[in-house]
Amino acid sequence: MRKLLHRITDWVSTKRGMWITILAWVVLMVGLSAGPKLGDYKVTNFQSLPNDVQSIIAEKKTEKLFPNEQGTPGILVFHNEHGDIDHEKAKQIINGIVAEEIKGIETIVDLNQLPPQALNSFISEDGSTMIVPMKLEMGLGNSDYAEINDKAFDIGNQIATELEDVSFYITGPAGIAGDTVKLFEQADVVLLLVTIAIILVLLIVIYRSPLLAFIPLLATAIVYQVVNQSIALLGAGGLEINNSTTSIMSILLFAAVIDYSLFVFSRYREELNTFESKYTAMKSAMRATGEPVFFAGGTVLAAMLILFLADFRDYQNFAPVFGLAMFIIMLASITLVPALFTLFGRKAFWPKVPKYGHEKETKHGIWGRMAKFVVNKPGISGGIILVLLVVTALNVFNLEFEFDQVKNFPEDMPSRVGYEIVEDKFNKGELAPSTLLIDSREALTENDVTSIIEELQGEDEIASVRLTAQSEDQKAVKLNVVFSMSPYSTEAMNKMEDLREDTSELLKELSISAEAHYSGVTAKLVDERDVNNRDIYTIVVFETILILILLFALTRCIKMPIYMMSTILLSYVSALGLGIFLVDVLFGHDAISTRVPVYAFIFLVALGIDYNIILASRFLEERKTHRVKDALEIALRNTGGVISSAGLILAATFAALTTMPIADLFVFGFIVAIGILIDTFLVRGMLLPAFILLFEKDKQTSHHNQ
Repeated sequence: MRKLLHRITDWVSTKRGMWITILAWVVLMVGLSAGPKLGDYKVTNFQSLPNDVQSIIAEKKTEKLFPNEQGTPGILVFHNEHGDIDHEKAKQIINGIVAEEIKGIETIVDLNQLPPQALNSFISEDGSTMIVPMKLEMGLGNSDYAEINDKAFDIGNQIATELEDVSFYITGPAGIAGDTVKLFEQADVVLLLVTIAIILVLLIVIYRSPLLAFIPLLATAIVYQVVNQSIALLGAGGLEINNSTTSIMSILLFAAVIDYSLFVFSRYREELNTFESKYTAMKSAMRATGEPVFFAGGTVLAAMLILFLADFRDYQNFAPVFGLAMFIIMLASITLVPALFTLFGRKAFWPKVPKYGHEKETKHGIWGRMAKFVVNKPGISGGIILVLLVVTALNVFNLEFEFDQVKNFPEDMPSRVGYEIVEDKFNKGELAPSTLLIDSREALTENDVTSIIEELQGEDEIASVRLTAQSEDQKAVKLNVVFSMSPYSTEAMNKMEDLREDTSELLKELSISAEAHYSGVTAKLVDERDVNNRDIYTIVVFETILILILLFALTRCIKMPIYMMSTILLSYVSALGLGIFLVDVLFGHDAISTRVPVYAFIFLVALGIDYNIILASRFLEERKTHRVKDALEIALRNTGGVISSAGLILAATFAALTTMPIADLFVFGFIVAIGILIDTFLVRGMLLPAFILLFEKDKQTSHHNQ
């Protein structure tokens, strides 16, 4: 592998190789840009659960037996905050929407056809709110939801503004899906601009050279377009692409390309003092940094591919998207990045241009003093950090999960406002009733159905059970089960787990030979919780083993990978514990999505290990000619500056996710940013060196290779 890498980087560093490399990347970018667009293959209504879980099996059986009820439901909300809602005004708004004949709306309940008693069932107890069900056609595309939502919402609001004392919202799955599409489209643009601004400012502040900020961003822009268009080809080939996957992917891409660029140009600057030719200097720089940088990328790539082992389709969806992105980033780090820096040569470092033969003694500043302190007082420095990490890690026992996805969205999003009005004014269970399918071997009598309904309604946690459909042969019935609590709460989820077992027993007691299948939001959340818990163990175990194997291969040591892996795992748990404490105290998020710990683990372990690799590689190199203590001090002070700069930029890049109006991504970005800072300054700077010194003491006088 080393020989092949050297052949590639040696050729890229020649004048001819540099021009061909840059030209090839530009041609590739332009050629791919003519192909399909990534936005056409992003989906919001992404099925996260595998096909073999109970709720999905139940949903498909229900669709098979009752095929005409598959459209996406929505709720039109009419609210008067000053008193009773006037249903005549609600009728005017509905008539206005219906008159427009918006393509994609299948049905809206016609209030004119309802008797007074039925009409009252749509009005809240306090009289202030009215809800009217609607249904969108089945098989709609992602952008259709946003389009239908916009048209209906605009027409409804125009009429509502002319009328007094009525506010109009669209919520339910149809309304939420439409708002989600627009939210991601706007947020992705903001995210991209904020990320570029953060990186530009930090690079200029840290390196005080405009070109050193521009060149990595130019490389990133080319790689970004190539990656996006390559993923669009996967979409054209049939891969469903989740919206949040592409948002996180863009952050990974910026972070990784900038990171690897820093390692390349910091070594290039050193070599320009030694070699007069900019081509020879880059050849020497890439011979030193090519392998660690390529290996660091390979570690992240391997970590991403582990996600293929997950059952949860959100994580599975990461694997091909992130895997392809990392593969392209790795190629760019040993071809495009060195080619661009070679093109600009010494000018890249203006105004502090490195001159041939003018090599000055490097000033290590704070890292020189830090290295001395750590190697002389490993017990104190390592001990303090260890206690700090363990204390913050203990807060993971206070971790609580939020299952209500609507709470992830901005408080002023129309579908969330409507959702919260319904939640406040009606029985919470009405927000997302569960569906119970009774699939019998024999025809079910009216008495059978009545007995099932009465038994279920006797449960404290169930508000109502209604018969909604029965098959022609009388063998299948569909019941609407409404909980008395929020269908997104852990109490409702626990009750659903009990119902799955208890309903089968209930049918036996009633001497009904039938199967019971629960589908709907609550049933899916139960399965999501179970699948997610299994996946966490799978991903943590396999990723830890895989990275350990890769570290053994790189360091050719037994102990070093164990030190590196144990410190990085402790760093992750500490970041999670501190992160959930801070997002609660600072931003009021007292519970987080089940996805956040998994996403954070993948990125903190895969990216965090990179810095440990840079330090450990330098330490093992220096150990060939120095004692352990001296080798560690040299490694610490020489890698400190570039790693802390890279860590700051990486943390700030992930912090850009806090601009996202989606709580999942906000919390994930915040926790990863904290984790990277902990890893860069505390773990890699103090804890890992303390581990090495304390456990390698017996070999301090050794001068031979390990």
